[in-house]
Amino acid sequence: MSDSTPNPRTPAGPSNHASNRAPSGLNRRQLLTAGATAAGLGGLAWGAGSVYASNRQTARDTTDAQAPVRIGYLPITDATPLLVGHGNGYYADAGVTVAKPTMFRSWSSLSEAFVSGQVDVIHMLMPMALYMRYGLQADVRITAWNHTNGSALTTGPEVTSLADLAGRSIAIPAWWSVHNVVIQKMLRAGGLTPVMREAPSADRKTVTLLPMAPADMLPALNNGVIGGYTVADPFNAAAEAQKVGHIHRFTGDVWENHVCCVTMMRGELLRNRPEIAAGFMDGLVRAQAWSRQNRPEAAALLAANYLPQPPKVIQKALTRDASQHADTIKHPDWHGERIDFRPWPYESTTELLVRSIKETVVDAPTDFLAGLDPAQAHRELVDDSLVRGSIERVGGMGVFGMSSTERTEEFSA
Repeated sequence: MSDSTPNPRTPAGPSNHASNRAPSGLNRRQLLTAGATAAGLGGLAWGAGSVYASNRQTARDTTDAQAPVRIGYLPITDATPLLVGHGNGYYADAGVTVAKPTMFRSWSSLSEAFVSGQVDVIHMLMPMALYMRYGLQADVRITAWNHTNGSALTTGPEVTSLADLAGRSIAIPAWWSVHNVVIQKMLRAGGLTPVMREAPSADRKTVTLLPMAPADMLPALNNGVIGGYTVADPFNAAAEAQKVGHIHRFTGDVWENHVCCVTMMRGELLRNRPEIAAGFMDGLVRAQAWSRQNRPEAAALLAANYLPQPPKVIQKALTRDASQHADTIKHPDWHGERIDFRPWPYESTTELLVRSIKETVVDAPTDFLAGLDPAQAHRELVDDSLVRGSIERVGGMGVFGMSSTERTEEFSA
């Protein structure tokens, strides 16, 4: 299949942001549990607003074959495949009716809407997916990787080495995030100790982790409140554009082609409407293939219809040139400086992530991790049956720069 030019369909724009009403699909006990979870995770808010704010849609009978599939997303380039699939009409081509994607302002509100059945498909931080399945016992599955790379550690101009962060604070988007896992490994490799809920100490070489809304990260860095932050684009590109900070290290240069967000579907959709789920996956994988080959066009589509950031910032995030970051890239052959779209969910990554999270400082309930076997977690959480067929129908693994369904994880802090 060849997709060298944008689909002529006119893409629909994003819907209104989620409201702050209590979710109609939860009873009081469930809502309190969700609220406690959000409070425990801390720092999940994407912008101002209450945690677990609901959108205006409500849960519905997922056995209705005519009901449109509902997408939830955050306004970041991580959402690219889900949005391109809608904007280019790929879901419609696969015979699937998809509602106008709904934008959420926080990971917590997106998570709540998904778990309670208000949206059917989302992109989600993979560590959060683990928490949903094992911490909340939610009926959800990872059906593909949404994207790889796409994040970085951005620091203030005065930070020239990792050692300069001793006695400073670093902002992270969420405790349950690959960002938190990677930055802690980097800090420890650099002789620093990540801490939480305490003031950082240069003498003790500690660095305090602060969950923070990404929209607040730029001003916090500019005002000297934090020494740096690790987050998805386009917030790193925005810091460069505003000359507030610089890229210290791309996370894709630390963990080769690491997963960040995964594509998640509700179990009800997979069980009750398997043909719709399969068609949706075909559209998503086609969107991934098109996006990695048509980056400027993808950026223009996102800027025009789905994301609120300036077009130049979105464009930079999707089309980064390694030559502009030669002094920070240690593994140029990894091409970790920009987001990529590789759908296959590698078991080796799930296993390494589970093992790594057990060694990561997380200010949240972690009881579910104690007896969690990494291989079993992959088998129970990941359903690769749909994406396997979709990859073949779009041309095979080579379309995405992949050669096998197995790989060896490369991590170099």
